Amino acid sequence: MSDRMVFGLFGAYLLTLGAAGFEGPTAPIVDIALYPQDGRRLMTDADLARFPGAGVLMCYSDFGALERGAAAWLIGAHDLVVVNAHNFVDSKLVPTHPVTNCFFRIAGGDYYFDGDNVRFGAAVESKGLHITDDWALLRLLQPTPDNVKPQPIPDASNIMTGPGMKVTMVAPAGHSNTRLPATIESCEIHRVDEPSEGHVRRARHDCNDGYGGSGSGLFSEDGRLIAMHSASLDMNLQRPFDIETHYGSAMLFEGDLAKAIRAAVETPR
Repeated sequence: MSDRMVFGLFGAYLLTLGAAGFEGPTAPIVDIALYPQDGRRLMTDADLARFPGAGVLMCYSDFGALERGAAAWLIGAHDLVVVNAHNFVDSKLVPTHPVTNCFFRIAGGDYYFDGDNVRFGAAVESKGLHITDDWALLRLLQPTPDNVKPQPIPDASNIMTGPGMKVTMVAPAGHSNTRLPATIESCEIHRVDEPSEGHVRRARHDCNDGYGGSGSGLFSEDGRLIAMHSASLDMNLQRPFDIETHYGSAMLFEGDLAKAIRAAVETPR
């Protein structure tokens, strides 16, 4: 099976993998489309209080137009933001968009990034970006005020490899396949893989995850942020079911990502 990642400048990128586990033209075709079963609703003020730190990565295009890029999270501190790395680099880690052309929008305020204080999840020797190292930590030039609270440091320590679980996807930047500016949805993680790059596990979920949904947070039933959405899949095609092609992917907050967040919070500028 071969992997092919296509990264968008903003929002979620499409992961396409060859179908496996079936042979021949007689394989049953099952309609497993998930998007039409749309359980998303508009985020409310109560949701924002329940899931603090939810913000939006805003960026200027090459033509100077301001665009809503992806979800972003104020996390652990008033000046620390986590987003997907693919907003700034492509699948081969080639820069595509300057961090300084973007800013963080939360609670009606805009906060710019320190372009000299960025950490990407991919290792220095890595030749490509993967689901489990598709993260970036950025510092704000000015911290948010006290009334704009960060999301507590995530904890995925009790999430088991293998079994699925019910989750809530919080998408503060919305999606391209809905007119709602910010959404929340009850959905499910169907499988948690073994750790890979950065000692981080990949979670395969059925949450609506159209373009623009990158960085959306997956929360456990007890309200903990446990994962960040990274890759969208095409869930509307009629084809034999295969877990590689019919679920979106998120990375758990653990391994190198969790260590980097804790280190940044414990070592303020």
